[in-house]
Amino acid sequence: MFPRKPIIGALSFAFASAVQAQTVTKPQQLETVVITANPLGSDLFDMVPPVSVLTGRDLDLRRGSTIGETLDGIPGVSTSYFGPNVGRPIIRGLDADRIRVMSNGLGVLDASGLSQDHGVPVDPLIVERLEVVRGAAALLYGGNAVGGLVNAIDNRIPSEARQGVSGRFEARAGSGDGERSGAALLEAGNGLLALHADGYWRKSADLKIPDFARSARLRALDPQPEEPRDRLPNSSNHGDGGALGASLTFGERGFAGLSYAAYNQNYGTVAEPDVRIQMRNARWDLAGELRQIDGFITGVRFKAGYTDYEHQEIAGGVPETQFINKGREMRVEATHRPFGPLVGAFGVQLADFDFSALGEEAFVPKTGNKSAAFFVFEELTLGALKLNVGGRIERARVESDGGGPDDPNTGLPRFGAAQERRFSAKSLTFGGQYSLTPDIALSASLSHTQRAPSYYELFANGNHAATGLYEVGDPNLSLEKANGIDLQLKVRSEAFSGSVGAYYNRFRNYVALFNSGNTRSPEGELNPAEDPANPGLTLDGGDILPESVVRPVRAEFYGFEAQGKLRLLEGSGSRIDGNLRADYVHAKDSDTGQPLPRISPLRVGGGLNWTSGPWEARLDVTHAMRQKRTADNELPTDAYTLVGAAVSYRLKLQSATLEAFVKAANLLDREARLHTSYLKDIAPLGGRSLVAGIRASF
Repeated sequence: MFPRKPIIGALSFAFASAVQAQTVTKPQQLETVVITANPLGSDLFDMVPPVSVLTGRDLDLRRGSTIGETLDGIPGVSTSYFGPNVGRPIIRGLDADRIRVMSNGLGVLDASGLSQDHGVPVDPLIVERLEVVRGAAALLYGGNAVGGLVNAIDNRIPSEARQGVSGRFEARAGSGDGERSGAALLEAGNGLLALHADGYWRKSADLKIPDFARSARLRALDPQPEEPRDRLPNSSNHGDGGALGASLTFGERGFAGLSYAAYNQNYGTVAEPDVRIQMRNARWDLAGELRQIDGFITGVRFKAGYTDYEHQEIAGGVPETQFINKGREMRVEATHRPFGPLVGAFGVQLADFDFSALGEEAFVPKTGNKSAAFFVFEELTLGALKLNVGGRIERARVESDGGGPDDPNTGLPRFGAAQERRFSAKSLTFGGQYSLTPDIALSASLSHTQRAPSYYELFANGNHAATGLYEVGDPNLSLEKANGIDLQLKVRSEAFSGSVGAYYNRFRNYVALFNSGNTRSPEGELNPAEDPANPGLTLDGGDILPESVVRPVRAEFYGFEAQGKLRLLEGSGSRIDGNLRADYVHAKDSDTGQPLPRISPLRVGGGLNWTSGPWEARLDVTHAMRQKRTADNELPTDAYTLVGAAVSYRLKLQSATLEAFVKAANLLDREARLHTSYLKDIAPLGGRSLVAGIRASF
């Protein structure tokens, strides 16, 4: 385990010492630009694709236990919610391998895309900035960003020179799940060498829920003598981690640095009452940038990372399945000198990871995965019109070792013989933004994206306990192809800012799991005989599982997103701001007209934010409509309304700022079930709860 107490203790001591010394010189604050969706760096208002950024106060008040929970509610973004400890972002109805989750611009290389009960090894307590790109980001980051991406930025490799010492500390305690958590961060530098250290820990008990764990619909379909109530069984969690990083900085010319990070977590899976997951992730990162280069190349940005990820699924205290993912990723971007109004960038991206699963839930064979890509991005500004175009060519190779236990139907190894698939994916995008006035802009983009199928879509064959399905992949899958259009109108002024947008995506061969109508035993026997005395069980006592097969279909996704912020009142040192938001996604199988599963319903929300001197208070309301457009074997979910509030008080000292805060969630104690969750009928969101804490920064 990561030695959290010595690290956090040392950081806390350094924090206190620095405050007492009052000799801090903070680094100069530079203008914030978004580079995740544009390698040239652009102001948020000037971005063509829809982009959201969480940082500063907004991020502080939204921090949850997972990245998915932290981002849930941003227009177009929801969470997979496999209980309170696992939540992967879903963007515009797309998840898993179509949404790329990154840490500082490189993939996290975990196993969260493989299974819904696998968490993302990034803790929101340490993250300093979250960038979300909605829509096709495959151009710059690969086919697995066809639906969008999330980039968690933590500054563990400092990119700017630092003078003196700065840092922050946060401690929190919550009532709903007994949360106890804390984080500390320390940065120091002498103008040439910049250092970073951080550490965190969190612990929680089973989550308090408003009523029954199982939904009324499920209880009516499958009555049970004992029903979990008031607490969500097996939802506790404890984890810790931290990082050390250092950089040499060269003023305006660039930097070069290295960091090491560790992440540890032990949590209950919720779907299985006696199963816990012990996750460990170790990561090395190397990054550097050269700026203001004379010649055709004017700047180069380099990133490389190595990840050693492992987790064990432990049933009744006995390890059953182990997942291991070891991988490397490298990315180099270069900007070229302008040609009149034309500027641009190009680069290469290489990735190589080996995945293996050992034990009872090894439903995927050992695989080797390699990819290499070249991309180019060009931008042309003609007065009020800005145009950009880009392309990407990516070669991918997926190798399966085959083997596995014998298939009871054929007597042959379940995963077959060793085999290899190769893919060549090509993506192209064209977009533009026209400024009607300096504060009103209309943007549009067209995209064609291609995604190589993942190793589990190709080679899965086994009992997947997290979904309660026997999943069968298709080793003959071809590239997944999609065409999309995105439109957005943006407005900004001193009193109002907002945007409204619409999108449409058509997939020629959308790869998904579909119920085949067959059943399987846990060992793979096709349509096994049922025990007459124990319905739902095989003759030897195993569960009878629905068989789901991976197959490509034509699919359509379309919807809208809107958000706005308005200054309602200002005077006498106080102000009140109001905000509104809404989003909707409609997704269907174009071959049958049937809805696709786990699609978020129409959501609307709004809130008020009052500030007066050191005081700040927020009130927020979110209403999700009933979702009755359901796929086969999927139950609908009821509408719900969630009310939250927060109050904080900030005290500024000579060289530090202290803040005390209290946040309330689900004030009305309503039952709420996310339709995007596999566990929506057995795992509701938490009930009424309070989180209180203190933050300090210097």
